[in-house]
Amino acid sequence: MIRATIQSCLSCLAAIMCAVTVMASDATVAPNGEGQYKSIQDAIMAAPQGLPSPERPWVIHVKPGVYKELIYVQRERRYIKLEGEDAAKTIITFNLNANLPGLDGKPIGTFRTPTAQIDGDGFGAENITFENSAGPVGQALALRVDGDRVSFKNCRFLGWQDTILLNRGRQYFEDCYITGHVDFIFGGATAFFERCHIHCLGDGYITAASTPAEQPFGFVFSHCKITGETPAVKTYLGRPWRGYGAAIFLNTEMSEVVRPAGWHNWTGPEREKTARYAEFNNSGPGAQTQGRVAWARHLAAAEAGAITTEKVLGDWNPRAAARAEAAPAWSQVPAILSRIKAPAFPNRDFKITDYGAVADGRTDNTEAIRKAIEACNAAAAGAWS
Repeated sequence: MIRATIQSCLSCLAAIMCAVTVMASDATVAPNGEGQYKSIQDAIMAAPQGLPSPERPWVIHVKPGVYKELIYVQRERRYIKLEGEDAAKTIITFNLNANLPGLDGKPIGTFRTPTAQIDGDGFGAENITFENSAGPVGQALALRVDGDRVSFKNCRFLGWQDTILLNRGRQYFEDCYITGHVDFIFGGATAFFERCHIHCLGDGYITAASTPAEQPFGFVFSHCKITGETPAVKTYLGRPWRGYGAAIFLNTEMSEVVRPAGWHNWTGPEREKTARYAEFNNSGPGAQTQGRVAWARHLAAAEAGAITTEKVLGDWNPRAAARAEAAPAWSQVPAILSRIKAPAFPNRDFKITDYGAVADGRTDNTEAIRKAIEACNAAAAGAWS
């Protein structure tokens, strides 16, 4: 008996090849065990070290769920990308704060509190929430970045004080949502925020830049929106953590949450001479320029027009395609095969006697056999006898 299963086998093989070809991820994380990993950190540690190019990052697909864990991307692990499906349903959270005692019994301090710490260059994340759930108890970072060329798109950053520390390097935020109340975007890096929503939970300061004097740009906000948890909340756009702190707000919608003065000098008049703060074409009740401090600049149109992502971020284009082609991901074929059900063959028999064969030992039954095989093939499955 010969099974006419070639067509069905080819269909299964085509499905496998299609799944492998279009699969964008090198690893999948799911809290219910449906991926290769339950922990995002385990998937990060599985990434190869020293990937050479941003054109082919190591992509980790993160299924919806709440991941209560600390994330650390080592400097040796470059070009890792986390891809979620829905930022509101894909949450990385932890609750360290600066006042917690360490192993030596002393407070751990601000810089040891991040839920996610990114040291590797070329890291990217999309559709992920990074949260520090400690609440209003002091410094508690959701994110710390020391890597260069690090981007976040459609992500949420939830915290109170010191939500995001951009310590060094260049970063890009697009369509992100950021919450906090005191210095909740701070550090010495150069960062461009495009169409981000900044939500103030209480009175305080949005930015606390520590930009080095020789660095032309600190934090640049373009086409963003600033809101408050209640109408009573009041905030400054920023205060200089170090003397040459730099921040610019361009074409940003500012609600009444922004104080008329706009900016604060932190320690006294000496920083008013060196801090680099500027605005252009902002709108809303909080954007009125009449009450702004005299030491902050109002840019001319030509000056503002020159402040582009290319100008700010230099030779890095964060909008460039992250991947030139889909990953082969051959290592994932066993996982794909395990999810493909074996084909069910109908119980059909094609007897050659029904097509003219004569079982007398003398008659040439070649034509009858050919007809039975054709009928079997036309049915896509079955057997002939």
